[in-house]
Amino acid sequence: MLMVVSLVNAVDFSVVDNTGDSAGGRRFRGEIGGISYATQSLRSATEFTWRLFQQNNPSDRRPTPKISLVMENGNGVAYSSNDEIHFNAGYLAGVSGDVKREFTGVVYHEVVHSWQWNGAGRAPSGLIEGIADFVRLKAGYTPGYWVGPGRGDRWDQGYDVTARFLDYCNDLRNGFVAELNKKMRNGYSDGFFVELLGKDVNQLWREYKAKYGQ
Repeated sequence: MLMVVSLVNAVDFSVVDNTGDSAGGRRFRGEIGGISYATQSLRSATEFTWRLFQQNNPSDRRPTPKISLVMENGNGVAYSSNDEIHFNAGYLAGVSGDVKREFTGVVYHEVVHSWQWNGAGRAPSGLIEGIADFVRLKAGYTPGYWVGPGRGDRWDQGYDVTARFLDYCNDLRNGFVAELNKKMRNGYSDGFFVELLGKDVNQLWREYKAKYGQ
């Protein structure tokens, strides 16, 4: 087992490589840069999220003393639980094109979960995942398989669909997502959209769809 620990602003970053000699593990170490690059990505994703969320003061942030990344031979792509990210190296083995960029984008998404507020557990899961993908989008790691702007069935569908919608809302009011995240510190209401943008979220969704001819 290989492991490295890094600190930034009292946040502890830990990366463990449990992939052995798997195809994904070899790609992680060879094309991506292994533990060193993964640690750097945790740090850069954290600092980018703080800036985007306007969380300059530690008191504005979720108390997250440590974020861990475990590279393993599992299933799916990646998931985060209690600030521990589990990344399936098998997914990396099947990525065509720029695997380093895809790895970084997934890491950014998962790191956001360690910093965003979730409305004390009451926010729609699709919104939580959409905010994480919104940060990935703003960081410039949008993958080619995402849906285009205006696509999707509902605003809280999650992931790329919701990220695109949030990007539209953020264009209406610069810093909207940061303000929405702040409001979600102690609870959640769809009314937050009205408070910040003056329109009901379903009306915003209809106008968003109409803008792109959907």
